[in-house]
Amino acid sequence: MASREARFHKQVLIDTTPLPDHIPKVKEIGASSAPLMSASFFIGARCRAYNDDYMQCKTEAHGTGEVDCMREGRKVTRCAASVIDDINKHCLQQFRAHWQCLEDNNQQMWNCRTAERPFNKCVFDNLKLEKVIPGTPPNVVPVHQRRKQIFADNDQSKDLVFPTTKAKTADTKATA
Repeated sequence: MASREARFHKQVLIDTTPLPDHIPKVKEIGASSAPLMSASFFIGARCRAYNDDYMQCKTEAHGTGEVDCMREGRKVTRCAASVIDDINKHCLQQFRAHWQCLEDNNQQMWNCRTAERPFNKCVFDNLKLEKVIPGTPPNVVPVHQRRKQIFADNDQSKDLVFPTTKAKTADTKATA
């Protein structure tokens, strides 16, 4: 066994050191994980340039860029907050239905496809942001656009909706 007893401190440590003046102030988003997950693809679509700048700064800093990259991080936060504000302004009902579904279903996207479709359509119609899943092969229908979902606990391999050629892709889109 252990030679000493474990010690658990029940206090929260807060660093009260103010940030340097050259780092712009920004209000935090204030959303929990479900709304952020629901809006994540749209945040990624609009804020990609800011995210890339932030990640490049972090990479070039070699682990010492917490303060050096704060300016880029604040730009990412402001951009994400603007996306959330626009979604709340134009698609509040669909957004709320989708993130509440995620909240109720352990944040598993496949359980919330029926709430996701109207949300994606509303965001595209009003904000011109489209959900694109990175790394999706060009000849495969993205998972959120499939008519029949394939669930891990249900073998539907005979009903796959994976077109294998460009001709089938066009045919599948025409029937959808």
